Amino acid sequence: MMHRVHGIFNMYEIISKKRDGNELSTDEISYFINHYVTDDIPDYQAAALLMAIYIRGLSPRELNDFTEIMLQSGDTISLSSIQNKKIDKHSTGGVGDKISFIVSPIVAACGVNVPMLSGRSLGHTGGTLDKLESIPGFNVFLNPLQFESILSIIGMVIAGQTENIVPADRKLYALRDTTATVNSIPLISASIMSKKLAIDTDGIVLDVKTGSGAFMQKIEDSIALCETMVAIGEKAGRTTIGLITDMDEPLGRAVGNSLEMIESIEALHGKGPSDVMEVTYALGAAMLIAAGVETDYKKCMNRMQKAIKSGEPLRIFRRFISAQGGDERVCDDYTLFPWSQYRAHLLATHDGYISSINAFQIGMIAIDIGAGRKKKEDKIDHSAGFVFHKKVGDPVKKDEQLVTLFTNKEESIDNALIKLEEAVHISNEKPQSRPLIHYIIDKNGKRNSPF
Repeated sequence: MMHRVHGIFNMYEIISKKRDGNELSTDEISYFINHYVTDDIPDYQAAALLMAIYIRGLSPRELNDFTEIMLQSGDTISLSSIQNKKIDKHSTGGVGDKISFIVSPIVAACGVNVPMLSGRSLGHTGGTLDKLESIPGFNVFLNPLQFESILSIIGMVIAGQTENIVPADRKLYALRDTTATVNSIPLISASIMSKKLAIDTDGIVLDVKTGSGAFMQKIEDSIALCETMVAIGEKAGRTTIGLITDMDEPLGRAVGNSLEMIESIEALHGKGPSDVMEVTYALGAAMLIAAGVETDYKKCMNRMQKAIKSGEPLRIFRRFISAQGGDERVCDDYTLFPWSQYRAHLLATHDGYISSINAFQIGMIAIDIGAGRKKKEDKIDHSAGFVFHKKVGDPVKKDEQLVTLFTNKEESIDNALIKLEEAVHISNEKPQSRPLIHYIIDKNGKRNSPF
């Protein structure tokens, strides 16, 4: 499906053209992407062009071309046999972000199919696939036919990106990761949206995080990224809605793979933490609106709350686990999940209020105790993580338990507790609360949350 290139191009000229702030033609972008995928362009020239793009940016036309040509570098997943509306959801990543496992079966119970291609953890953010693999037997590797079949039967599917889906992104991202060109809004947008558009959906909902534990920590950067991705999605003919959601403290009370799966199942039982459910309902409402089954956010919330009370989302989640080879009994028996050999507690040093919990620091400590990975080849301990007994704004008493730590690395405990104490702050005054949903962004622009 590669874009046909007319004419012969010289990478030196393409690099210098972008270096000088000029627009690249569609054919020049196509030449670069297609020839880099086939190893006809060396890394040093590709890195030079990425740095030029990082500094000079891409025009809207260049960005749409870049995204489309990356998309065409490999296979796409056709879901044309499925009659229901199909809405994908993507999160830019955070700490304790387990929303996909809760919102997908809820939205599926409301009659909208949810197909997702997800990734693994790297750095301080958790990975959807790693969390699913804490369920005994769960298979995240599906071919396109299996992907479509499970979606058709169950109403939701979550799997890993195959080697043949957007290979240009995989190769370019690896190079960006080693050349200090990751943090570029055009390159991030093209990377995310090329993978989202590779699935045949009717719409896309974007959860763009902001705060200490987010990839984009400044809200203005999160807004710019979200607006850029919404524009790409709409240009491609997909209804695209973005939410700017808060990631200044971990989401929910559980951080760590199996611990987050347990919290997700509890949410489907109707016992989810209030912050988790607020974000879930906001994203679910956007998904229902993107599908055209509702037009009002409050009506969406009522519909989803009724669905949870009916038990249908939990039934869908059980069937989803079973369809992908997992042991659905985990929904009733949490002892079937892996559990750590050691646990320890962080205690409050004095009375007061939790004033902040630095999500980035929590994510980095999670790596230290085995719950995350620094390099792609690192092995994950699915049982490791934290449970927070107190959240920002909660009152605390001296010696009260704030956090329980779970790990199989006994040697990591003392240092982890020291770092946890640095990440969890207690003040004398109750802090002002931050909104969980900052803005909604769609083709009509940015507006405040209706919730």
